[in-house]
Order: sequence, then structure tokens, then C-alpha cells
Amino acid sequence: MWTIKSESEFAAAHFLTHYHGKCERLHGHNYRVVVWLRGSQLDSGGMLADFGLVKAALRTVTGELDHTNLNDNVFFKDDPSAERIAQYIFTRMTEEFPAHQLDAALLQAVDVYETPINMARYERPC
Repeated sequence: MWTIKSESEFAAAHFLTHYHGKCERLHGHNYRVVVWLRGSQLDSGGMLADFGLVKAALRTVTGELDHTNLNDNVFFKDDPSAERIAQYIFTRMTEEFPAHQLDAALLQAVDVYETPINMARYERPC
């Protein structure tokens, strides 16, 4: 099996409606996103996936979130936690991969870092 990753960043604001503490107030983060692809076969060029295509797909998805208030996105239901952001990016990446000639089945996980030490991961369901 081979595993590759690609990273991107975006800045966004949010607040957590069902959280009681300072995060219930509007605030922002510089998010770092890591996507993980895994597969058992390489293409004729010896690659699991073209890094340039993966990066382009990821930039499309993170670009949609960049400099927005995440609470305006209905997917998050007023609670855009790192966990929900990771799930959203995973879902959007599987939708975006075909447009970039990538096999969506290769996408295994998405990590979303709210800070350098706090991260949430969404993985492909078993």
C-alpha cells in the first residue's frame, strides 16, 4: 500500500452555538488541512496520484471556505467544529476529485488543524 498527502491552508471565522465558553463568540482561525490518499496500485508513471491534481482539488475546496464566516454554510448547522469542517472537506473532495481526473476512492482521511496542536480527523467510513 502507498500513502500520499497534500496540504493547504485557509482563514475563516466561526462561532459554536452549542458550546459554552469563549468559542461561542465570533473568532477566527488560520486552518491547516491535510488530505491523505491511500491505494494499492500505482499508475503507469509510478504514482498513486498526481500531487499537482490533488493540490488543485484541495485548493478549490479550501478556497470556497477561505475568508468566510463558516456559520453561513448550512452544512455546519451553526456549529462549525473542526470535526465538521474535516467531514465537509472530505465530502467536497470526493465530489471534486473526478473533475481533476482523480479516483475519489483513494481519499482516506482529512485532518483539520485549528491550531498547530489541535486537530480533528475525518476518515473514510469502513
